[in-house]
Amino acid sequence: MSATSPSQSIIDLHRPGSASDVFAGGALMAPVLPSFARQRTAIGLPEVGEVDVVRHFTRLSQESHGVDNGPYPLGSCTMKYNPKRNDALAHLPGFENAHPMQDSDTLRGLWELYERLQEMVSEITGMDACCLAPAAGAHGELAGLLVIRKHFSHIGSRRSVVLVPDSAHGTNPASAAMAGFECRIVPSDIKGRVDMVSLREMLTPDVAAFMLTNPSTLGLFEDQIVDIADAVHANGSLLYYDGANLNALMGIVRPGDMGFDVVHVNVHKTFSTPHGGGGPGAGPVAVKAALADYLPGPVVTRKNGIAQPDSDRLLSVGRMKSFHGHVGVLLRAYGYLRTMGAQGLREASENAVLNANYLQHRLAPMLPPVYRQVCKHETLLSGERLNTSARQFAKRLIDYGIHPPTLVGAGCVYFPGDLKSAMLIEPTETETKASLDRQVEIFQRVFNEDATDEALVDRAPLSRKIARLDIKT
Repeated sequence: MSATSPSQSIIDLHRPGSASDVFAGGALMAPVLPSFARQRTAIGLPEVGEVDVVRHFTRLSQESHGVDNGPYPLGSCTMKYNPKRNDALAHLPGFENAHPMQDSDTLRGLWELYERLQEMVSEITGMDACCLAPAAGAHGELAGLLVIRKHFSHIGSRRSVVLVPDSAHGTNPASAAMAGFECRIVPSDIKGRVDMVSLREMLTPDVAAFMLTNPSTLGLFEDQIVDIADAVHANGSLLYYDGANLNALMGIVRPGDMGFDVVHVNVHKTFSTPHGGGGPGAGPVAVKAALADYLPGPVVTRKNGIAQPDSDRLLSVGRMKSFHGHVGVLLRAYGYLRTMGAQGLREASENAVLNANYLQHRLAPMLPPVYRQVCKHETLLSGERLNTSARQFAKRLIDYGIHPPTLVGAGCVYFPGDLKSAMLIEPTETETKASLDRQVEIFQRVFNEDATDEALVDRAPLSRKIARLDIKT
């Protein structure tokens, strides 16, 4: 075998019979590309060393903020930590090297795992059946609403309206519209809960469902949930649970026991899986028994003692995604649930609530809570005592290594009431007391700067390569 010249092009190295066709003493069949797909001229890639490449991308990664390098108190869908052990599970060869088009009979291990995960999600949510296919939380919402639409169509009931509270995630009305429903907004009362008088008035015969997040995006538990469920069901409507905030309740109380009929779960928030840049993600949807036949496919069932996917159910709304969902994400969720166990999930929820209330208490002298009561997993704090605004306060936090909280009002996200300047903060269960205390110290420092040097805070952030894109806003 002759040596290859350093100047030989990369395309030459992949021609049949070249030096690259022999590796570790064994002959390999090099792929033969059709002529139209072959590169004939140099493409001008820079000649750089491996060390330089690694340093370049390491620097870039250090300029991006994430839970691996600092607090991430963004509400209401805060990223949890992503355990490295879960990555190892997802990279097991039998799963990582599987191909979506290979014969289903060769994926029996995957179907066994899917069946167990379906059962876990159903148990945690208090539902009877589950589909793992949806690719994200909003995708799960859409799947659940399509199930609701199919249900009423099948029983011959014409219902075209979905009710959504004004404290809902923005995906709720968007998903309802995509599913073909008209969306109507239910107001909150002075305590931040669903206004029961308005809800009862809006439960007309054309209402198919009421979508509700509990605890809400305001971080408050809907303590009238039993009355809400009774009123919705008395109208012949269904109750939909947006599972984005399930991490405040998992292991403590189940949505199904509150009276919900359909649930989706944000596994990137609740079960510790990655979800960056819009994907990949997973949003399993689970339902009560009366709606199980309408679930999208595939749903893994057991036939002749063997777990296998079933996509040919007569009443199903059909597929939501090609193949089997985001397998790597679901493997990570499975690993998290098996690692935590029932007691671990309960403790995670309890710690999430404890951390949020601790921050609410410590920050109250600077940023008083909008709703002065015990919160759940997140707290909504007012910027009424700031000279600048919550928006500028949050931008200054960037200079101290804290990701800005969710901004409410002032041209940002709008919630019920007159919230001109507020922040929604969710520490999650993974932050230690020392980390929370450090965050309080930084909040206090920025609060003092706002009181003594308003111009400084108004120019923040000052330490980033790209500091401001909205100086005029």
